[in-house]
Amino acid sequence: MKRYQRFFELTIILLWLSTESKAQMASFAPYQPSKQEMLANYRRAQLMDSLTKNKVYKNTLKTCWQKGGNAFWYCNTVKDNVREYWLVDVQKGQKRNAFDAEKLASGLSAQLGKSLDARRLLLDSLCFDKNNQFLSFKAEKSYFQCNLNDYTCTKIESLPKDETVYPSFLHSWERWNSFATDSISPDKKWVAFIKNNNILIQPTSGGQNIQFTNDGSTSKPYGAIAWSPDSKYIVAYRISPVKDSLVYYIRTDVPNTTRGQLNSQPYKQPGDPFTTFEMFAYRLDTQKAIKIDCPVLDFFEAPKLNWRKNDERYYLFEKVDRGHQRFRIFEVDSFTGQTKTILDEKTNTFMYENRLFTHYLPETNEIVRTSEKDGWRHLYLKSTLKDTEQQITKGNWVVRTIDSIDVKKREIWFSASGMNPEEDPYYIHYYRIGLDGKNLLELTPQKGNHNLSYSPDKRFYIDAYSEVHVPTKFELKRTSDGKKLMTLEQADASDYLATGIRLPEPFHTKGRDGQTDIWGIICRPSKFDSTLKYPVIEQIYAGPQDSFVPKSFMGRYSEMQSMAELGFIVVQIDGMGTANRSKAFHDVCWKNLADAGFPDRIKWIRALAQKYPYVDITRVGLFGTSAGGQNALGGLLFHPEFYKAGVAACGCHDNRVDKQWWNEQWMGYPVGKHYEEQSNVVNAGKLQGNLLLIVGETDTNVPPESTYRVINSLIKAGKTFDFLPIPNMGHSDGGPYGRIRKRDFFVKYLLGIDPPQRNTNELLTDK
Repeated sequence: MKRYQRFFELTIILLWLSTESKAQMASFAPYQPSKQEMLANYRRAQLMDSLTKNKVYKNTLKTCWQKGGNAFWYCNTVKDNVREYWLVDVQKGQKRNAFDAEKLASGLSAQLGKSLDARRLLLDSLCFDKNNQFLSFKAEKSYFQCNLNDYTCTKIESLPKDETVYPSFLHSWERWNSFATDSISPDKKWVAFIKNNNILIQPTSGGQNIQFTNDGSTSKPYGAIAWSPDSKYIVAYRISPVKDSLVYYIRTDVPNTTRGQLNSQPYKQPGDPFTTFEMFAYRLDTQKAIKIDCPVLDFFEAPKLNWRKNDERYYLFEKVDRGHQRFRIFEVDSFTGQTKTILDEKTNTFMYENRLFTHYLPETNEIVRTSEKDGWRHLYLKSTLKDTEQQITKGNWVVRTIDSIDVKKREIWFSASGMNPEEDPYYIHYYRIGLDGKNLLELTPQKGNHNLSYSPDKRFYIDAYSEVHVPTKFELKRTSDGKKLMTLEQADASDYLATGIRLPEPFHTKGRDGQTDIWGIICRPSKFDSTLKYPVIEQIYAGPQDSFVPKSFMGRYSEMQSMAELGFIVVQIDGMGTANRSKAFHDVCWKNLADAGFPDRIKWIRALAQKYPYVDITRVGLFGTSAGGQNALGGLLFHPEFYKAGVAACGCHDNRVDKQWWNEQWMGYPVGKHYEEQSNVVNAGKLQGNLLLIVGETDTNVPPESTYRVINSLIKAGKTFDFLPIPNMGHSDGGPYGRIRKRDFFVKYLLGIDPPQRNTNELLTDK
């Protein structure tokens, strides 16, 4: 009897499990809308774009500081376009209404002879006197002064001038400053110029020319003259110029013409030669030329010269070797022409030029610079007189920018990310540290992505911070110790969220190595049913020059969210090979742009589906523009088992066809077999999924031929695809029409629904 009872119990359990399994399968059925539902999705996406406009209040704050730096005003635009004007006393940490809006509107109306709405006054350039008795401002394209005792307004000719002199502060600089000099010597006694390809100088008071060179020619002219600060030397170059080859495009629809117009532009591609520079110094006292004992400068332009203070026969200049694997700083003795190598750094992969910051401190004969030689981008202090270098910052985090250096206090101000292990490692925070690497002070300890703006004298700063799903907060702080003085504003997103929109959600999981966190965001439809499985669309841009997933609260209806409204899960991810993480993380892109972080991206989306069963990884598409266009097609070609549909706009599909400066930075020099092996043009025959190619015919960034070469390869391989060329459009995702076609493409190939018949205005006529 027990045996039959056990059999009965097992039968019941199996039936229950079978029923439960069917229920689970039913609960996660693929989202497959009807045609009518799909049209409703389109209408809702369009309606949400309208409903969400201007629904987030106080998400930006522009401070206008008053004379003396102890007060500032700002204006909020809130619900119904009402404007609030606030005056902040930074010493007291208090704010108040800048004026009585009703009284000011009345006084200004009397002056203008027309009625003004006190709730929506449009004022600019507010300036208070030191006792806050008079207010000057700009309104209606004129200037006025208002007596705040009785609110009588008087028209004035101009606003009061602020005579306060503040010290200048640096803001994130790049090493490659353009070469620039004045033709007139610093002592104003001489003018230098080029005549018949040779160097001459002439007294500014008039008189006989002095010709320093006579062997200049059209093929080897002299140029790029720079004076020493003491006016005793000229530095110039014998130049071997290279004329860049042309790329072409045709404007097919030029107004008032019946023929297409052929256009061209000089365009340097990987492997193309560079103009070279031989450095010389010329002494005015002896009129003697000195050949500088340094390598020919064969990459980029003539460098900026950094002269030693109080001993101006010496100067420093920088040289990076082509291929981006060696960086040097030379010191030149203009008197002898001899050079000394101050710094020589090499790498087996690449140095990222745009993040290789150097700042010269002539007062102390030092250089503050960044380097990734310990595996992370950090600050270093290099002596130019001694063979010593000290690391200023250390740790498994990244210096993002340098704001300023206080030579007297021996302090440096910078931003960084990744120092707080419990946060998204891309969140930017701001810091101050001594040049000796001591006394690190975090100016922005609160969790979030920060953006600082300082008072003109830098005694105070406004800290704005947020996350993609957390609205912005604005705080006034004191620079000396980072102390918070007051909260100025908190963005109000209540009306925005009341529309039903869903904020993006951050998500992270381990990458291909099983150790490194990969971060991204996910957008869902506002009408979202968690019992259904939704197709995934990835917005991709894997350019190694930066990271691209948004980190701050946007407060607007993004394209990702708008596409999600049609019935998709839309994601964006920063995979390995992009910037702002460790050197090893970045190095994945080296000679390997086709990788595009795909192993991390695919793993991330699979992990997302593990967490959220409504993510359908059997229907995954991707889209991108420029390098993202290259990535979008690359996903289809190199990972067809995962990506089923892609839209590639103005892609740099072959790195040999695209611009030199970008591609050699990551793919290296000389151009090798790996360029060809990773080309979308060469690999086009591997296409299995559905593809839409978009290109603007007047693209001057990535030559349109890059896309057309892919098309030719696809045709030769017998592949089917969609193509949208757009007349007279430059480097773009296709503009409004291209974005419409992109959405229709994914609706057709990922949802299996015919998109709206736009020729018959189906979206307008169908109910």
